[in-house]
Amino acid sequence: MTSSALLLLGRGSDPTSERGVDCPGDLPPASDPNLVARAQAAKAALGDRVFVLGHHYQRDEVIQFADVTGDSFKLAKDAAARPEAEYIVFCGVHFMAESADILTAASQQVILPDLAAGCSMADMANHQQVIEAWDVFVEAGIADGVVSVTYMNSTAAIKAFTGEHGGTVCTSSNAERALNWAFEQGEKVFFLPDQHLGRNTAVLQLGLSLDDCVVYNPHKPGGGLTTEQLRAAKMILWRGHCSVHGRFTAENVAAIREQIPDVNVLVHPECQHEVVLAADLVGSTEYIIKTIEAAPAGSAWAVGTELNLVRRLADAHPDKRIVFLEKTVCYCSTMNRIDLPHLVRSLEALVAGQVVNQIVVDPTVAANARLALDRMLALP
Repeated sequence: MTSSALLLLGRGSDPTSERGVDCPGDLPPASDPNLVARAQAAKAALGDRVFVLGHHYQRDEVIQFADVTGDSFKLAKDAAARPEAEYIVFCGVHFMAESADILTAASQQVILPDLAAGCSMADMANHQQVIEAWDVFVEAGIADGVVSVTYMNSTAAIKAFTGEHGGTVCTSSNAERALNWAFEQGEKVFFLPDQHLGRNTAVLQLGLSLDDCVVYNPHKPGGGLTTEQLRAAKMILWRGHCSVHGRFTAENVAAIREQIPDVNVLVHPECQHEVVLAADLVGSTEYIIKTIEAAPAGSAWAVGTELNLVRRLADAHPDKRIVFLEKTVCYCSTMNRIDLPHLVRSLEALVAGQVVNQIVVDPTVAANARLALDRMLALP
């Protein structure tokens, strides 16, 4: 860590990770015709010392230099499985780099090419707000029966809170297993930060009703809920959502079915409940990829997830008709901050012996977050 590190305090003034902020040299202009060659040269010079991770939602210009691609948790595990790599360059967003730092060895350094690459969903739940919510549960007399489950798309501080309170982390692939486990431990689940994944999993996979779910709004006193509502609820959902998946509507589904009568609608479970009900298939990013890969030639698909991935799937499967569910172009704006100039600067800095934009999670936070992650890994 450079001496000019910045301590990330977040909205709740909870120290969760440190981020080096000195970036030597100017950011290469996107118009530089030598960017690809520079990235290739820097990566070759570093050899096995560097391991580049590329999230599915990244730009093609960045993905081409990734050693592995995948969703956030898969990439963090891939990094942990490469202990010989001194440097982990995570082309994703901040919470993903935090997870990689938690799971990798102390000798490895995790770098985020652009510190502005965050996640709006993760930012919707900060540590102080969650502590205040738990105090509300205590006052309502329900805290002893509440088990916390946090989505992987959350900060290290929220994962740590979950670990401290006996809860677990989940992904969009194993949310059903995580909720079943949680209900074996207690009477209620406190699910954060994505209300839609929590609701869709509880109702469509566990068989709960919408009436069993209430939404806790951290910007209202008591979360905007009465004590009676909290005591009656089985799922207490944090008021958070994905800015990309939240754009899709049931009207989008109806419109695409009218436009392409034989279309298969495939969406991510971070979409609103009405969209999931209207779709043909629902699943994680990895599920979406595998479904498209296995689909017969000539089939038509409207996919409700981030545009970079949808375009990449369409390019990879020209024998199928693959379109974006919503006509308005929708990239993940924060994920899209990682571009080729930022990647080049990160790699060239490493060649020069300088580690910049390193993500270092506070040891105590990391230990508690690891508890929650380990409980997820132990799920049946």
